[in-house]
Amino acid sequence: MAGEKKRAFGNIRPLTSGRFQVRYRSPDGRMRPASTTFATKKAAQRWLTLKEAEIAQGDWFDPEAGAVPFGEYAAEWIEHRDLTRKTRRTYEDLLRLHLVPTFGNVLLNEIKEADIRRWRSSRLRRKKGRAQVPKAYRLMRAVLNTAVKDRLIRENPCQIDGAGLEETEERPVLSVSEVFELADAIKPRYRSLVLLATFGSLRWGELAGLRRRHLDLDARTLRVRETVSDVGGLYKGKPKTKAGYRTVSLPELIVPDLRRHLDEFAAPGPDGFVFVGVRGNQLRRGNFSKYWADALDAVGLEDVHLHDLRHTGNTYAAEAGASVRELMKRMGHSSTRAAMIYLHARDEREREIADRLGERAAEELRATRRDRDTGDPPPVVAESP
Repeated sequence: MAGEKKRAFGNIRPLTSGRFQVRYRSPDGRMRPASTTFATKKAAQRWLTLKEAEIAQGDWFDPEAGAVPFGEYAAEWIEHRDLTRKTRRTYEDLLRLHLVPTFGNVLLNEIKEADIRRWRSSRLRRKKGRAQVPKAYRLMRAVLNTAVKDRLIRENPCQIDGAGLEETEERPVLSVSEVFELADAIKPRYRSLVLLATFGSLRWGELAGLRRRHLDLDARTLRVRETVSDVGGLYKGKPKTKAGYRTVSLPELIVPDLRRHLDEFAAPGPDGFVFVGVRGNQLRRGNFSKYWADALDAVGLEDVHLHDLRHTGNTYAAEAGASVRELMKRMGHSSTRAAMIYLHARDEREREIADRLGERAAEELRATRRDRDTGDPPPVVAESP
């Protein structure tokens, strides 16, 4: 072709503007133009040399691969993940409320770090939904990480330091007396739920999914094997991670309450749920909320969530001498996959933690009740070595 310079790889053609156009054959056999023209022939030749090396090393990237709308790709990403119903609902809400309005119709290969920075800044300036921005950023980063693996984009534009970190407010830690005051104040069928949430470090879904056969009160152990999520309905499930499957030792302090609860309130049979509603139906968080609020009012506590009982129990366990590894096991937490493979606490030590936790709580409870009866100031309790 007149005016076109042939090379072993690709070709260079001068334009009437004086610039140079480059075309090359990609690994899929198509002749493709460079994304830009070049001011000099030397610059065009340099670009072709680099492109040839890129293809030879297997690093060639299809520039059209990422021509997929982010909203479409993200929805498919969620659909193809093995997620719990609750997590799926959370992701869908984050996508719908925070990401799609800005990035829904933007192609993957057109999203730049500057775009994400502007989106984040505008969202953080809003009062409503501000706390969800780090979660939305983490979701976007995860979706685009997969796009990188799928070779739809060369690199992830989510590169903002600290953007995925949440500034969570410090949650309250209740005293042992406050825990038992709540247990005394709440409807009797939920007394043991308050105690078990605290001294068993259980989440709401784990409490709702607890069955009689998961409790061995003679051995003072509880096995976490099932969960119940309350998202538009009640759905039985399993712990989300391997660490969530665990056996928790319980202090003797709460065993009598648990025995009474099983006799009076739990559903019958080994598969019966330990905690059920007033009419014997499965526990619903919405129904429980009223009893929880009434109990808080009765004891004069404000802004205390049920999950704060788990936080409180974990604090008690740490104060009783549990190591980081032992706390991870008791809580069902895993910071990384490797940590859960190698960090296992001994069952004997787990029982010792439960015993010390119960002893400290019982001692503080006795002292508080004694002071209440006598009107004397509480004695100073010496810490055990």
